[in-house]
Amino acid sequence: MTTQELILLLETFIKLPGENEIVEFKKAKNGFETQKIGEYFSALSNEANLGQEEYAWLIFGIDDRTHAVLGSSYKPTRPSLDALKREIAEGTNCGITFTEIYEVIYKGKRVIMFQIPAAPKGIPTSYKGHFYGRDGESLVALSLHELEIIRNESVQTDWSAQVVPNATIDDLDMRAIATARSLYIAKNKKNAIEIAEWDTITFLNKAKLTIKGKITNTAIILLGKEESEVFISPAVAKIRWILKDSQGIERDYMIKSCPFILSIEEVYQKIRNLKYRYINPEFRTLFPEEVDTYEPYVIREAINNAVAHQDYTLGGQINVVEYEDKLVFTNKGEFIPQSISNVLKNNAPEEVYRNPFLARAMVELQMVDTIGSGIRKMFNFQRQRLFPLPDYIIETNRIQVIIIGKILNIEYANILAKKQDLTLVEVEALNRIQLGRPVSDEEVSLLRKKRLIEGRKPNLFISKSVAQQLDKKIDYSNNKGFEDDYYCDLILKALAEHKVLTREEITRLLWVKLPDILSESQKLIKVKNLLAKLRSLNRIINQRQGSISNWRLKEL
Repeated sequence: MTTQELILLLETFIKLPGENEIVEFKKAKNGFETQKIGEYFSALSNEANLGQEEYAWLIFGIDDRTHAVLGSSYKPTRPSLDALKREIAEGTNCGITFTEIYEVIYKGKRVIMFQIPAAPKGIPTSYKGHFYGRDGESLVALSLHELEIIRNESVQTDWSAQVVPNATIDDLDMRAIATARSLYIAKNKKNAIEIAEWDTITFLNKAKLTIKGKITNTAIILLGKEESEVFISPAVAKIRWILKDSQGIERDYMIKSCPFILSIEEVYQKIRNLKYRYINPEFRTLFPEEVDTYEPYVIREAINNAVAHQDYTLGGQINVVEYEDKLVFTNKGEFIPQSISNVLKNNAPEEVYRNPFLARAMVELQMVDTIGSGIRKMFNFQRQRLFPLPDYIIETNRIQVIIIGKILNIEYANILAKKQDLTLVEVEALNRIQLGRPVSDEEVSLLRKKRLIEGRKPNLFISKSVAQQLDKKIDYSNNKGFEDDYYCDLILKALAEHKVLTREEITRLLWVKLPDILSESQKLIKVKNLLAKLRSLNRIINQRQGSISNWRLKEL
């Protein structure tokens, strides 16, 4: 949204006689408790769903009673606001967070506008295990009645099973039907002779592509002629393949429509599955000298999952973007299991699917694995190769899956190779740590109990015991650093020798000794905190001369 659009929206909210269920004002002049922000996120997200609104708004810097513009200095930097987005995502059941956090200067004062997406259909939004709602201007627990209203939204007509009124068998591609029959026979070999004798309508009914001979949206998507896509309009059935170079510049592309049963294979053939050579000699006993960059099953499952779970009514395309060392698959729609951790933990098929008729047909044609097990197989294939696991980025009405075709982190690969007792859930959490993705407090606690990690969020690293097993002792020590007393002692000894040191000189003294896991800004904060600690203990004093900060030992 542009600044002008945001200001007009803000003025509209300010003119309201009071707050409503989807707009919440807070003064938040200097700070605001993150727990409370999470509770308001849950409440406003649920109320937006119930009110059939796309978004709700939490606004800082406005008096909630008079609507006077006060301004807010809450989290004054962009990185701190972005960090809040990650923190809220870790606390919500859907892994959703603010669509955007806008900073607006209105009447000379800073106003923060938090844009909150409505709860996904059928999935009320919770924060840290609790569902919240609004009662007028009050924050309350979401009522059981409202909870059931949202949950029952998922009990709706299956779009993929809907009959296309004017379509006939002539609108289907005969080559696609022949391919579908071959796949169906391959799955049902015992009845191959009988299946071969079925007429086309009988086969389509038996394969769950049509209903009593009537053409469904599923039949159009999988078997329809290219020009038949018009029958499902305004829904869209397209798959786009894009090739990008190391600079992210598009080098080639292809867009395919119906019939998907043939288009998927054409997209698959476009992907350059080159050989990947392991350069680390340690792995030569585990792998041949070279392997395909991607396990073919993983590619096919990722494409077919996108087809099976796409929300076609949103009008978007399925995308397969090929980079030098990774594949990125995207499709439109909410992630029904809510999080990838739920899929790995439950190890069972989901009870609710977006397109159950389409999913069943794809299972019958062996396009996807038995419903519920394909994702786990993808994870296990990547684990066996010591590659990063599939990276699921779940956003509002969009799912992105990243498959990396090489080893990114040798330490992580060594953990996979040498610690076979780890569960897939634990490996997936470690995978997110190596990729810099958010991990929940619960997951951090689980990995700590297993003594797999140390450090504090977001600076987590493998633990001492694991480092010793993997011959990574020096890396561990560089990440772990030393106790504060060590750094304080260095500062005191240097001041005793030189009498006066500037802040810059003290920073240079400590820089190479601080943990490698810390970023540049975090190292600067660490130095600042050490100086503050010594000053509070009356060991040193600061004699500032203009912009120069001179530190001395305090005379006793």
